[in-house]
Amino acid sequence: MFIAQIKNELGKLFGKKRTYLGFGILLATQFLISTLFRYTHVTRPLERVLEGNGYAATPCLSVLTIATYMLIPLNDLLLPLFAALIGGDLVAKEAEDGTLRMILSRPISRVRLLVTKWLAGFVFSTVLIGLLGLFGLVCAGIYFPWGKFAYWNPVLDIFGVFDGGTGLQRYLLAHLLMVAEAFFILSLAFMFSCFNIKPAAATILALSLLFASVIMEKLFRDYQDWFPTWHTHVWQWFFLEHVPWWQVGESACILAGFTATFLVVGCMVFQMRDIKT
Repeated sequence: MFIAQIKNELGKLFGKKRTYLGFGILLATQFLISTLFRYTHVTRPLERVLEGNGYAATPCLSVLTIATYMLIPLNDLLLPLFAALIGGDLVAKEAEDGTLRMILSRPISRVRLLVTKWLAGFVFSTVLIGLLGLFGLVCAGIYFPWGKFAYWNPVLDIFGVFDGGTGLQRYLLAHLLMVAEAFFILSLAFMFSCFNIKPAAATILALSLLFASVIMEKLFRDYQDWFPTWHTHVWQWFFLEHVPWWQVGESACILAGFTATFLVVGCMVFQMRDIKT
């Protein structure tokens, strides 16, 4: 019965047109970015860094390199937006439509209902990140060949060059960790969705807290690991030659802890709500 309830929640989630809005915008944005990478000189700084470290730049401007560089702006802007949009809808939208009272008339607990919705959100997060990675490879593959993989981020002091096979492994590992990031953001919006507020308000509250955390993280760099958004950048550490596994594990555990806390708080608030009003 629990599996059937999750399937029902997935059917409702993926039956909405707005669920596919993010997928379409991601595909269009990645195609536009890859086109600009092909016909502009935006890769010049990376080329200079590669040549300065003794690498030929041309073989490194590959599908994997371009697909990974597209992740940076998408991860900072569009991913939080779409994850928070879905998370804010999961409970608040049904309350707004008036279907929540009918659902709760069935012999299931409120906690069980929320857990099924939360797990449906995890499936959505996985699909969103999977398509993000796939779209990146497809769009970059239109203009760039397969070759070596190079990544440079001066802010996080990351530089790495790998062969195609190793680069693909690192690319996939990074996306696995990005699932945790997307689910963390979705769960934050899901928590606010359990309050007696509109879906848009839940989404805005979640995004406001995320942006506030980003601002504090950038202002107080000595304490940046105190803010949860700093741990959402940890997927880029897979592009170091030697992956700091203990740091990756620590950040993944912190994100998992926040995600579980959001579920618990949401359940507590929803348990005290009077759905009749």
